[in-house]
Amino acid sequence: MNLEGLEMIAVLIVIVLFVKVLEQFGLIEAGLEDTVEDEMEMATVRHRPEALELLEAQSKFTKKELQILYRGFKNECPSGVVNEETFKEIYSQFFPQGDSTTYAHFLFNAFDTDHNGSVSFEDFVMGLSILLRGTVQEKLNWAFNLYDINKDGYITKEEMLDIMKAIYDMMGKCTYPVLKEDTPRQHVETFFQKMDKNKDGVVTIDEFIESCQKVSNQ
Repeated sequence: MNLEGLEMIAVLIVIVLFVKVLEQFGLIEAGLEDTVEDEMEMATVRHRPEALELLEAQSKFTKKELQILYRGFKNECPSGVVNEETFKEIYSQFFPQGDSTTYAHFLFNAFDTDHNGSVSFEDFVMGLSILLRGTVQEKLNWAFNLYDINKDGYITKEEMLDIMKAIYDMMGKCTYPVLKEDTPRQHVETFFQKMDKNKDGVVTIDEFIESCQKVSNQ
């Protein structure tokens, strides 16, 4: 895996998985088509109109798209929130050949922005908005937040190693050739050699974004 793959793998995995989640919710098939049936179903959606208007202003989705997203979200999550165990169950369906538990835990924490132990519809929409329609910088900010496990504003080698191990555990038998035990640590060392500009043992958000942008411009 090269450096560019290391930097972006979490974002790519998240995007692919959320496309799959949308397909499971039936939202991709709906495709926001303006059919009579859709209009009738959307007319029954009433998730605090003020909140929808606020989400429309804060996200990159239209009100109609938010109504469709909420319809699917409520169908799969009648309580209106997703807890960590449900999140892990969803990911285990997509990666039956590996163990996605740890990665799903890290990803859940990245979506649970208020750290209350659940992902609400608002959390879901804001994360999805960045991953599907955000700018490169917004996606990199989101990826940094994923790597920054303890949310102290820095990525340490230990945090990056935990993420890399979780990714390889999740991929399981999909990794070819079979990885050596020290492969994740080697990738982490490469990551820090490129991104830790001042060699202080941690990567800041500015170092992370600057390095990623330089790679993408090469």
